[in-house]
Formats: sequence, C-alpha cells, structure tokens
Amino acid sequence: MADSSTPVVTRIAPSPTGTMHIGTARTALFNWLYARGRGGKFLLRIEDTDRARSTPEATQAILDGMGWLGLDWDGEAVSQFEQAPRHAEVAHEMRARGHAYRCYSTQEEIEAFREAARAEGRSTLFLSPWRDVAEADQPDAPHVLRLKAPREGTTVIEDAVQGTVTFRNDQLDDMVLLRSDGTPTYMLAVVVDDHDMGVTHAIRGDDHLNNAARQAQIYRAMDWAEPVWAHIPLIHGPDGKKLSKRHGATGVMEYAELGIPAAAMRNYLARLGWSHGDDELFTDEQAREWFELGGIGRSPARLDLKKLESVAGWHIARMEDAELVAEIGRYLALTGQPALSQVQKDMLTAAMYCLKDRAKSLPDLLDKGTFALASRPLQPDEKAAAQLDAVSRGILLELTAQMQNVSWDRDTLEATLTQAAEARGTKFGKLAGPLRAALAGRSVTPSVFDMMLVIGREETLARLKDAATREA
Repeated sequence: MADSSTPVVTRIAPSPTGTMHIGTARTALFNWLYARGRGGKFLLRIEDTDRARSTPEATQAILDGMGWLGLDWDGEAVSQFEQAPRHAEVAHEMRARGHAYRCYSTQEEIEAFREAARAEGRSTLFLSPWRDVAEADQPDAPHVLRLKAPREGTTVIEDAVQGTVTFRNDQLDDMVLLRSDGTPTYMLAVVVDDHDMGVTHAIRGDDHLNNAARQAQIYRAMDWAEPVWAHIPLIHGPDGKKLSKRHGATGVMEYAELGIPAAAMRNYLARLGWSHGDDELFTDEQAREWFELGGIGRSPARLDLKKLESVAGWHIARMEDAELVAEIGRYLALTGQPALSQVQKDMLTAAMYCLKDRAKSLPDLLDKGTFALASRPLQPDEKAAAQLDAVSRGILLELTAQMQNVSWDRDTLEATLTQAAEARGTKFGKLAGPLRAALAGRSVTPSVFDMMLVIGREETLARLKDAATREA
C-alpha cells in the first residue's frame, strides 16, 4: 500500500470512445476532490491503446468534458499507447525475475483445452503447458508472455470502499502480459503507467474490482508499492438498472447542452454514491474539505434528474451575476446559439436579481429573462396577444401618458399603477396581463415592476406605446 506520508496522487484514465460518460465524470470528480483536498496531484491518462476507436476527436471529447466540468489536471495528459515500449520492458523484467514465461499455445490449442475441460466438468481456466519448460527446450516460434501467477493460496485486496476482498488464486489464470506481436495488454499497461506516474490511490469503478486481483499480482512480482484501492459502485438509472441511453442523457456534455451549470453538476455528481452527513447542497470548497473515501457507499447510486434540477436551481440562485452571464455565454456557444450583445449582457446582469431565484437551468433563466433580451417591436405569443384587446390597448395608451414624468422607483410605480386601476373601478391584477404582454410579449414573466425597473423608463414607455397602437 502507498505510504501515508507520500503526497497523494490520483488519476483518471478514460478510454476515448466519442463521449465522456457521466460515470467517468463522477470517477474523475472523486479523484479530483480527493487530490485537491489534500494538496496532492490529479493526473489524466488517455487509455488509447485501441487504435481503431482512439481518434483525435474521441480524445478531444474527454478533454472537453473535463474542461466543462472544471476538473483541472496537473501536467500534460499522458497517452497510454505511447508508453508501450516501457510496458514491454517491464514484462521482460518480470520474465527475468521468474514471474513471467513464454507460452507457445495457439488459440486452437487453448480452445481444445477448454472444450475438454467442459466435457469433463473441470474448470475451463487455461493451464499453460509451457509454464515450467526450460528455456533450452523452448522453440523459436510465435509466443505470448504470460504472468506466472501463484497457483495456491489467495490474493487479498484491502479496499477503502469494499473492505477486504479475497480471491482464490486457483481461480485466476496466468494472464497474458505481451501479445504475440509484442504489444502489451491493458492489464499490464495500467499497472506500469500507475506505478510510473506515482499514483498513490486508484479510485475507480467497481467493475475493475476483479482486475485489481490480477494487477496486484504484477505489483507484487515487481516489488512495487500498491496504491490504495478504492472501487466505487456504478451509477444506475432510476429503475435500479445499469445506466443506459434509455434513462436519458448518459454523456456529461449532454448535461452541458441542457444548460446545467458546471458547479451544480459537480455538486450533484459528488452526492452520487458519496455523502457527508445529510448535506445535499454544497460548494466546491466544502466538497474538497469534506471528501473522504470512507464516505463512499457500497450500493449503486441512482440518477435522479429531479434532484439534479433542484441542485442546479440552488447553485444558480447563489452564483454571482457576472459569473452567471459568463456561464450563459458558454452555454450559447456550446449549443450553437447567437452570442449576447454587450447591451444584452448588461441588461441580463441588471435583471439577475429577479430571475435567478427560481430558475432550474440556464435555458430556464434565459426564458425568464426574455423581456431583458428582447428588442422592439416585441411579437407577443398567442396567450399574451389575447390580453391586448381594444380596451386593454386603450388603458396602455393612457398609462403611457400618465407615466411620462413619475419618479422611476418601485413605490412610485406601484402607486401609479394601483391608482390607474382604481380609477377604472378594478384592481391592479387586471392590468398585469396587458402589461406583461406589452413589456415581455408573454403571459408568464417576472414582476411587472421588476421589468420596468430593469429596462428603464424610456424602453418601458416605448413598449407600452407599441402594444397600445398595435393592430389586433
């Protein structure tokens, strides 16, 4: 195990497959929180040994996902493929130490062995006949390099999440380290890379738990210190089944395109499988301070989109106005929408106080802020247009004149509009519909007074006049 006095080094090692899965994002977050909370290093390795799938575009998708989430890593991203000579070097060193051997068995011979084992009711775990053959008796023929794994006893993994996990060695085969063409296998590459990168904590999905037993045997054969193992449960859908496309968005950038702020996504992902008391909503600083491996549960976490919306709303309400406007700019660029002009940015910033408390996403925020972004003449939607009948348009025309010279503050505006309603023998609520239609072109908006204060006297009166003189 890693020495407790050694500085923490964690890593995320995704395979480039075209998108960054939400599970990979959550694993990256856990590694980032653990390292950043301890003044350690967080590294990125791209496991790009599958050359058919490992395109520059697929690698870029990972970098984009990490960038959007705000998970900064130390140093350059490492390519696993480029380390292949080093992986082979370690495999040959293991053979020199007596912990690996050349196996000349063909695929046909291996399959014949397994068929015979099945027919006889024996284990189909392949036992190579070349394990103990002296080098002098070995042919000059194609071969793989296999790990000479212990055949007796057990391999024990002390896992920070799963506890003590024991594997019987007679159920673990002599896995291939180098293929017949000399290329390293994934199992060897992971161990060599983690060792060479100084990884002290292997925090990853529990689908790798079985791999840990085989990888531990490589560490022990090389007399290398093992990392702290921490295998975290996978994310399931709301129905308790393994997360898939049928549950909705599974790629992290899909959530970016839905307009979930990155800070909210970090908060939500942190709570998927990890807890700190009853805390549901927290900042990055709190998460870094609180995150411990002991807080990770052993049961699969369930994706809950309603809870994600709630978390997003909490973060939007607490974000600085300028930060929110910048986040909206990134969202618009990501989704291919026109950028905001400086005037629109200024207007949206001024409106934030009456928008952000109830918004659940960035598109929701933009929708509520339509009045601040629109330009004259407004085109009211169907419901709003229905509010602008002849009587309502007459009232708006009168209001335009009455409001020319009043003080432009909330108390005066409320008093003016209330008096205007009373003069017509009604209540202000009856005027609200036409005013919303005139100021925003829709029937659901922030407060009429907030809209007037945000857009100012000149724009308010101009919009009222537009609506009042508009043809039915």
